[in-house]
Amino acid sequence: MAAAIALPRTLCLGGGASRQLPEILASLGLSRPFLVSDEFLAGSGLIDPILADLAAAGLEARLFTGTVPDPTIASVEAGLQALQQGAHDCVIGIGGGSPLDSAKAIAVLAVHGGRMADYKVPHVQDAPGLPVIAIPTTAGTGSEATRVCVISDEETDEKMLCAGLAYLPVAALVDYELTLTKPRRLTADTGIDSLTHAIEAYVSRRANPFSDGAALSAMRLIAPNLRRVWADPSDRPAREAMMAGALQGGITFSNSSVALVHGMSRPIGAHFHVPHGLSNAMLLPAVTAWSAPFATARYAACARAMGIASDAEGDQSAVVRLVEELAALNRDLEVPTPATHGIDGDRWHALIPTMCEQALASGSPANNPRVPTGEEMARLYRQVWGG
Repeated sequence: MAAAIALPRTLCLGGGASRQLPEILASLGLSRPFLVSDEFLAGSGLIDPILADLAAAGLEARLFTGTVPDPTIASVEAGLQALQQGAHDCVIGIGGGSPLDSAKAIAVLAVHGGRMADYKVPHVQDAPGLPVIAIPTTAGTGSEATRVCVISDEETDEKMLCAGLAYLPVAALVDYELTLTKPRRLTADTGIDSLTHAIEAYVSRRANPFSDGAALSAMRLIAPNLRRVWADPSDRPAREAMMAGALQGGITFSNSSVALVHGMSRPIGAHFHVPHGLSNAMLLPAVTAWSAPFATARYAACARAMGIASDAEGDQSAVVRLVEELAALNRDLEVPTPATHGIDGDRWHALIPTMCEQALASGSPANNPRVPTGEEMARLYRQVWGG
């Protein structure tokens, strides 16, 4: 079957890329930007040079900083109301996955209206909204190059996966210098998130030759550099590699799919407000070990790309090394279990049936090389609880 590949029209990658925003807008024929970010970034000073560049180019920009972690229907609607106060012709997301996903959702609602719940999968939104330009500040979600966004329904505690070409930014300005001040916890969680994107896309039932190449490249960039940026946040070559790896991770899963880790991760974030990358990290070793017998050669190739197994080593041995490395990475980067993170055990176990139902409904588990039943997912949730 032919694979349909979709990428941003423009990718600007490297130190200082974010400062090219006025030129990118001009090349796209856009001049009335609506910026979406959060209060932390606005207070950090990272956005100030971007706003100054727009002003110097004679472009009036409105800045909305009301996005929240795990963006909600309410926060997206607040952003939409702010956008509607002006005659804007594009939306610029600046930040991690939450501002970028918020920008995508606002851009779609601005043109097509309705409620955010109308757009969750299995609905596919290909008809475009306002053009979106993405400026990521974390090396993690890859949202700058994906045709998906995730918005939480605060009434049902559901993370709604929304998909379609409408969510694909027309341009991405990927500037690793924006990540130099990231806290260690955020560095670790977003880095493992990127690694998860690459691994899951490579073993996915929807993988294709294009996504395979991007996935293996992402693993080669991320694996040797994640511990480096954890140990030394100012390691510029490692930061640059992580940013490029995160971008390629986003490209690969947007053009294949994520799988069981992401399917099980979203309900953890929705019910317990665990950051997305952290919940992925909690799940990745156990889900990989459970899935590997059904795609041994694929997981072995991941181990080789990550540099933890040689080309001469057998597939079974390489997979063992992969599972051991993922567990060691969690230890070295101080990833907690749900229990040590402080999640109430009774509530965790009581919500397992609901989390299984929501994970299955997202469609992601069906892309896994080993497709789980609800009871198999429940056993994995119970296993991950104690680590």
